[in-house]
Amino acid sequence: MPTAKPTSPIIAATKRSRGAPKGIRITDVAASAGVSPITVSRVFNAPQTVAPDTLLRVRQAVQELGYVPNRLAGGLSSAKSRLIAAIVPTVAHSLFSETVQVFSDTMSRAGYQVLLGLSGYSDKNEDELLDAVLSRRPEGVLLTGVAHTATLRERLLKIGIPIVETWDMTGQPIDMLVGFSHDRIGAAVAERFVARGRRHPALVSANDDRALARRRGFIETLAAHGIGKVPEVLMPPPSSVALGRESLQRILTQSADVDSIFCGSDLLALGVVSQAQKMGVAVPERIAVCGFGDLEFAADTTPALTTVRVDGRRIGETAARCLIERLGGAPGTPMIDVGFELVERATL
Repeated sequence: MPTAKPTSPIIAATKRSRGAPKGIRITDVAASAGVSPITVSRVFNAPQTVAPDTLLRVRQAVQELGYVPNRLAGGLSSAKSRLIAAIVPTVAHSLFSETVQVFSDTMSRAGYQVLLGLSGYSDKNEDELLDAVLSRRPEGVLLTGVAHTATLRERLLKIGIPIVETWDMTGQPIDMLVGFSHDRIGAAVAERFVARGRRHPALVSANDDRALARRRGFIETLAAHGIGKVPEVLMPPPSSVALGRESLQRILTQSADVDSIFCGSDLLALGVVSQAQKMGVAVPERIAVCGFGDLEFAADTTPALTTVRVDGRRIGETAARCLIERLGGAPGTPMIDVGFELVERATL
């Protein structure tokens, strides 16, 4: 009979345990990869400090052996969870999904994992989500917007971990802030409408806090130019093309003189433009339209959509860098305004 091939002690330890390979330890991974146990630990906790070839060798050993680090035990002994909580309204909107993806990728490269929660534009949901994730002892938190309940804000001020708010601007951030001014966006659109001789503007928008800030800047700027009552349709988020179509009919019922519409999202703007075409209302000759977000389809519609562009990738990467710097002991940057751009195309 042929001689049986010897089984390595590490593989034997795996075979002796039923189910998951519970017998594999960090020292086994270190021996297989030819490195020290502390190097294996760095691969999990600070991969950016490990040489690329060593990183690959250790990860191959981890995969071959089926090693699963006990992060709970590590967290209890070192008070470090390597976990970052991120609360966003939705990932159905490409603006938020892009920010979350870049944020998560950047944190991952620094050895952190992102726990994502979707608040659905609800203060109550945000409170409940944070209760759930804070019990897991995250080392940092990313929030969307700066409008929080008074109770939550007070709690976050006292919690003692780095917090970065995004997608908004305020003079009193909880900790760090990476965003832009929605008020200034509304004002910029109003100024562009007035400069183009549009004296009868209207507004179609969701009624969440950030959209209402854009509304405020829009209406206040128009008032400064002597334009009074502005016909408007406000609705609960999320926005949709269908709601944009319906809104145009409601706007024209309120005022047949409307010559321009600022939409709180590109989806609403697309709905307004498509309904205008269906009704035989010329865009932009009869009614100019401006959206918000510069989504992928905005440049490819007919006519191409004028909109406001915000760099979601930059927000995600910058927010991650702020947290990483703070977690590394640096003071961090309290406030970063990434700005915006009004992209003028064929609907204005």
